Amino acid sequence: MHSATHIRELTDDDATDAWRLGRTAFGSDPQPPPQTTTPTPGTTRYGAFDHTGRLIGKAIDLHHDQWWDGRAIAAADIAGVAVAPETRGRGVARALLTTLLRGAHDRGAAISALFPTVAAPYRACGWEIAGTRRTVDLPTALLTPHRPSPHLTVRPGSPDDLPAVDDLYAHTARHRRGLLTRRGTLFDHHRARHTADHTLPYDGLTLVEHRGHLVGYAAWNRRHGYGADGTLTIEDLAATTGDAARELVGILASWRSVAPTLRLTLLPGDAVTAHLPVEKAREHHQDTWMHRPVDVTHAVRDRGWPAHVHGTTTFTLDDPLADWNTGTWHLEITDGTADLRRTTADTDLHLTIRGFALLYTGAATARTLAQAGLLHHPAGTDPAPLDLLAAAGPAQLGDYF
Repeated sequence: MHSATHIRELTDDDATDAWRLGRTAFGSDPQPPPQTTTPTPGTTRYGAFDHTGRLIGKAIDLHHDQWWDGRAIAAADIAGVAVAPETRGRGVARALLTTLLRGAHDRGAAISALFPTVAAPYRACGWEIAGTRRTVDLPTALLTPHRPSPHLTVRPGSPDDLPAVDDLYAHTARHRRGLLTRRGTLFDHHRARHTADHTLPYDGLTLVEHRGHLVGYAAWNRRHGYGADGTLTIEDLAATTGDAARELVGILASWRSVAPTLRLTLLPGDAVTAHLPVEKAREHHQDTWMHRPVDVTHAVRDRGWPAHVHGTTTFTLDDPLADWNTGTWHLEITDGTADLRRTTADTDLHLTIRGFALLYTGAATARTLAQAGLLHHPAGTDPAPLDLLAAAGPAQLGDYF
């Protein structure tokens, strides 16, 4: 990277240049939408400038929280990373992400996730691929019709129902790992626009209630007419009971005559997916996501852990971009909580930050990390004690950002 490159937070005066850089990288309409040049609460935007003051790179820290086994953990999720074509391959993105990580650490973030257009630059900075967000197409005709349940009420939702929808989402998401809480300043900002206009953020909202209490919902957009290309896209879907899930599937099945295709993002193990013919799903799109810790102590201590998991292990960790994570650590998990403390004890287990990310998200085992070169240990040493970090199971991301 050129020695004169300067990284700082972007201001309102930089908004148009940042939009132009993003348009160059990702393509968009020739004119910026109105919200492009207005501040967005709950974000920190970083820019890289060359010696002339020209913006040559940008990255956004989204101040999200994620659910991890019943606890909300502060995240620095990343979006909008772009570098001017003339300066790519010169360390601009690395400098941006290094500054972003330090700023996220200073504000108390514990973890970070992102959806990459290409993985290699993020791997070089410590992120690793941890999962895939699958959006599939299902033939609506294959959904099981369902006779309406007499004890359930189905009705269209309005903007006044969105707080109840948010509460039901939290109820279904909080005990998983990695799902956004959809709370905080950034989400409040997006909700405020619809509250002011009294509009829904999608074409329709179908609610399922039991004795006046919400037990399921489907938020949807209707596209592509009513012929062979007719599509019902499910933007959000959740249920808290099997009856509610079957009711929702029956309602979705009723679209078969005008929307032959049902498009939705699958969330393995949720109530509704258990009643869908997923074996007939056709892949529409896959979004690979990556993860890394921002602060390993908070990443371990702030999240929940399964109550049945007990154990200890010691390892060294190397993090070239976040030196506060580098060192030798003692991990102890018991009774649903965990502690990670520095130690001077000797250890044969030497873990990379990418390896930590894969264990933390349940995407790999210690032995597979050793085979990939992300965990090093002397011959004859068993790396399995590090599987303690992966004991909670796999993480998921349901929201694209």
